[in-house]
Amino acid sequence: MTTAQRRNGRIRLGTQVLGSLTLGMAISALPVLAAEQPQVQTEPHHSEDKSKEHHKSHRHQGDRKLEHIEVNGDYQGYNTRRVQSGKFTEDLLNSAKTVTVINQDLMKDMGAESFSDALRATPGITLGTGEGGNPYGDRPFIRGYDAQSSTFINGMRDVGSQNRETFNIEQIEVLKGPSSVYNGRGAVGGSINIVTKKARAGDFITADVTLGTDALKRGTLDVNKELSDETAFRINMMSHDADTPGRDQVSGNRWGVAPSLTFGLTTATQVTLEYYHFESHDIPDYGIPYDQSSGRPAKVDEDNFYGLLNRDFRDNGDDTASVIINHDFSDTLHVNSTTVYSRNTNHYIVTNPDDSAGNVANGYVWRNTKSRDSATKTLATQLQLSGEVTLAGMPNRFAVGTELSNERTSNRSYSVDTGNGRNAGCDDAMLDSYNCTLLSDPNPHDPWTGAISLSSAATVTETDTRSLYAFNTLELSDAWFINGGIRWDDYDTSSESTTATLNNSSDFFNYQLSVLYKPADNGSIYAAWGTSSNPPGTSNGDGSDRLGDNNDDLQPEDTKSYEIGSKWELFHGRLLLNGSLFQIEKNNARVATEAGRNAPQANIGKQKVKGFEIGFSGDIMRHWHGFGGYTYLDATLESNGYNIEYDGNRFPNTAKHSVSLFSTYDITEQLTAGAGAYYMSKVYGNTANTLWIPSYWRFDMMSSYRVNDYLTLRFNVQNLTDKRYYDKAYASHFANVAPGRLAMLSAEVHF
Repeated sequence: MTTAQRRNGRIRLGTQVLGSLTLGMAISALPVLAAEQPQVQTEPHHSEDKSKEHHKSHRHQGDRKLEHIEVNGDYQGYNTRRVQSGKFTEDLLNSAKTVTVINQDLMKDMGAESFSDALRATPGITLGTGEGGNPYGDRPFIRGYDAQSSTFINGMRDVGSQNRETFNIEQIEVLKGPSSVYNGRGAVGGSINIVTKKARAGDFITADVTLGTDALKRGTLDVNKELSDETAFRINMMSHDADTPGRDQVSGNRWGVAPSLTFGLTTATQVTLEYYHFESHDIPDYGIPYDQSSGRPAKVDEDNFYGLLNRDFRDNGDDTASVIINHDFSDTLHVNSTTVYSRNTNHYIVTNPDDSAGNVANGYVWRNTKSRDSATKTLATQLQLSGEVTLAGMPNRFAVGTELSNERTSNRSYSVDTGNGRNAGCDDAMLDSYNCTLLSDPNPHDPWTGAISLSSAATVTETDTRSLYAFNTLELSDAWFINGGIRWDDYDTSSESTTATLNNSSDFFNYQLSVLYKPADNGSIYAAWGTSSNPPGTSNGDGSDRLGDNNDDLQPEDTKSYEIGSKWELFHGRLLLNGSLFQIEKNNARVATEAGRNAPQANIGKQKVKGFEIGFSGDIMRHWHGFGGYTYLDATLESNGYNIEYDGNRFPNTAKHSVSLFSTYDITEQLTAGAGAYYMSKVYGNTANTLWIPSYWRFDMMSSYRVNDYLTLRFNVQNLTDKRYYDKAYASHFANVAPGRLAMLSAEVHF
């Protein structure tokens, strides 16, 4: 594609985005909307309004908002009944898909202060590291497949690699199983949607101050104010500074602010303006090098840090602006428009404890580096119509829409003088220059004085996507439901550098179909089929799946899934139980056809994941709250092209067994105590299954005391036994050391 063609494509996208916004604004200006609609009260979250007794359902606002149930501001529990996306035409009980929702209450009780901390709540997710340039950013694997590029904010793709925070998160929705029909490219094993906090009715202020071990200092502020009967303003702010428990010299600080403004609180048309700014500044950490003879991390002090404090850094930034317009034509017809512009930046130099020349066996580590200077810009819009009609006497709940997006990543690296440790190995000269260090006793304060320069030439990757989708639930009777969804994507990505110009264009069609039976009002049994498509370059140059000259002419990988399951709500909807059996098949996976790091690829590989999952969320008893589950994954690389010796190996970054359990008990009206237990079985870092990290159990505890209506004290201990374990396995070189024990005392003031 020529530069002119791509420029014209951006102009068309801009016109389409403007058209979507104009349509939304035109809807909001219709004179019938302002005064003639009956006022409908919105419902505040339980943790943000403890002064009023209420039991209300949130009005439908295009995107299906959450249904909150609350009495006297009491603790709600962990069961969430709906997801944000209007593409789900039913609540979770009647949706034929495994969906886990991590809500604000659960994150607070767990002491989860980052996105990756929160994901620990659900089984079936393994965290990855390193690939795609992000030293230790958010790279979740769902049911065996990388979901780094399948993470969404309010339903809009957030492709830029980063470490996300929880201070502005209302809830995290994890869709398990192929999800391209909902979200487009990728989403092979699932996808994740983050729902942000938005301005709404009611006045409240919530401030939280946390102090902890390892120099932890954290503060958050959440203020919501009604400016008039129809307008509200909200702002969330956060500051965080801490060392990493159990890691020498590893530390970081971050801050963020997220204002939002909502118009039309009680009218048929509601407009929300959002902005999000986040910055983090860290000493990045690549953990412990592998011992190539055993395949596991070297047996050294897990506190060892092989980086250099006068060289290593990581600066991450995120700026996102959103316009969300919802309009109710009637009780059964709604339209929603969402437009987003974002810019993510990622700058770092990180020490990679490299063992390419067998240095570890000789007691040395070469301080190789990984680096990046990148910026990702995204402009995207979504327009959706949803509602309910009756055809042939049968209710139909539907959603149809279109999505348009342009993503552009500029990526270059630093040139760092690290010597010839890869080929020649470590020697006295390398030790004297501090490009090598001792395996047993590294010194991060070494006075390294090598040269650093920034590459003048960047690789620019740009992706344009156009999508159409439709979903429908047909209610055959009170007991039988048929749900279907279809989606078409037109995908075009290109990568331009000083040495090559690459392009991949394709369009792909995905579907889902399910049959659901309700033996009782509080239960469902279902069977579902679905697909996903994964074209080359899905990460847009900012993740693990990049466009290269070895894959730019390949077709999208096609994935099929089959799932049967059942869900039951108990105790008047306070507890949800779910279980499912599933199989995911990919018969045209991209695999190498020759030896070598950048060997040509072809769509000839085969992969299969078989497994089952059980889960629960909500109130086990009146005062006993719980969340968690167990996942079993038999993930097999059935055919690997040239690397035939890997046939039958397990997927990398995938645990066969994973357990997540978190529970709290209200001892009195004021005092609550709880604990968490998390298990992950052995995880391989590479497809050869020669590098791995061992299984582990981790235990947490918490307690909280409600002093009065305005003040609550919380005490959390993460990794209670100070277990030294590894939570991420890289494909070569190193494994990431999980944090040691961390104790936190928080004071939350609410009024």
